[in-house]
Amino acid sequence: MQPLTTVILDNGAFSIKAGLARGGDDDGDQPKGNSRLVPNAIVRSKGDKTTYFGHQLERCRDYSALHYRLPFEKGYLVDWDAQKAVWDGVFSSEVLNADTAESSLLITEPYFNLPNIQDVYDQFVFEEYEFHSYHRCTPAAMIPFGRLFQAGGPSPECLVVIDSGFSFTHVVPIINNQIQWYAVKRLDVGGKLLTNQLKELVSYRQWNMMDETYIMNHAKETCCYVSTRFFEDLETCRSNPKKNVIVQEYILPNFSINRHGRVRLPSEELSATDQVLHMENERFTIPELLFRPDDIGLEQSGLAATVAASISLLPDDLRGMFWANIGLIGGSTNFPGFYERLSSELLSLTPVEYDLQIYRSQDAVTEAYRSALAFANDPAFSTHVVTREEYLESGSNASRRKFPGWQSSSVPGDPEISKITAESTIEERGQLSRKPSRPRMRTTTTSGRRK
Repeated sequence: MQPLTTVILDNGAFSIKAGLARGGDDDGDQPKGNSRLVPNAIVRSKGDKTTYFGHQLERCRDYSALHYRLPFEKGYLVDWDAQKAVWDGVFSSEVLNADTAESSLLITEPYFNLPNIQDVYDQFVFEEYEFHSYHRCTPAAMIPFGRLFQAGGPSPECLVVIDSGFSFTHVVPIINNQIQWYAVKRLDVGGKLLTNQLKELVSYRQWNMMDETYIMNHAKETCCYVSTRFFEDLETCRSNPKKNVIVQEYILPNFSINRHGRVRLPSEELSATDQVLHMENERFTIPELLFRPDDIGLEQSGLAATVAASISLLPDDLRGMFWANIGLIGGSTNFPGFYERLSSELLSLTPVEYDLQIYRSQDAVTEAYRSALAFANDPAFSTHVVTREEYLESGSNASRRKFPGWQSSSVPGDPEISKITAESTIEERGQLSRKPSRPRMRTTTTSGRRK
């Protein structure tokens, strides 16, 4: 008998998007559905000398000098004790109130996850929590089942998902719901690196904020943007560093009176106790690393060139479909100007015979969760899970048969792929020679209306 409830965990390195799917539920038009955003960390507050596990962080009243213990390091789940402590809270009555033994589980894993780590996933799911069954996949694998690409019809057969998350940014091509692992590209820039870089810049120029990860992450999300005219903005800041249209004054939080950080309004008067952080060219030079990682010494192409290199590895007769179906998910795609900058750079790299179309989500952070919710509510979901009985009989071999990973999906011996790979060696560095052509870009949001 199939369980009536499916627990959904979009298990990100920064936050867990968790919720329940019950038989017959509709995925709905709700931006977050019944999901909860839970910090994926154990946090020690020096202010109130209290340790918070995941969802308990919302009870914290002093966010200064927080010490984070993260289950994920460099994109992989390595601290299972910390992860179990966070999961225990998620499954408890305080969050989902889930009976794991009577539920199925849909959980996301990192791209290029290692086999031995996948085995530990199996052990925790079936031996520690005793789930009835579960499905394990990457976030991008769920996107075809959601509404990101559904502009008045079903999702396309060929698409590219740009997933810019906490640890990395991945470019993931998908054909008929199957990830083409030989063409997946990784850019070693994510939200964590951007926050750390902002902490270093601010600490060097103004206040020592190296221990204030929470505050600087909020400052990043509040003040930073992607510039579409980088050198002009840089010159504006250089000509008049303190007074120009770019400078913002970020008032640091005062947790003694329960006041969080915010951007100062033009007419707002400062009190004698206010501490102000002047956000100058940091506002746009930090997100610029997504498009120019070589600015800090990373020998990688920028995001647009990485997308072009990924598509160049795919079969020639399908490339037009990939250029016409590019979707954005992940928190780092929420920067103002990100979409416009990526569109501009990709348009110059798109072959003249193809149209460029980029899809934006109304909530890029929870897009993978909402797509997973739709997949869990599909009647065919029960055919994609491994049951506890199968695991007890075959161990992790049952999962390897049901969830073929990147190790078994590559096609190194395919002569066509080898030919495409050889042709794209120069393109890998982003040195694509494309002639500008007529405007041929269409923009689409989740609602499917073109602008």
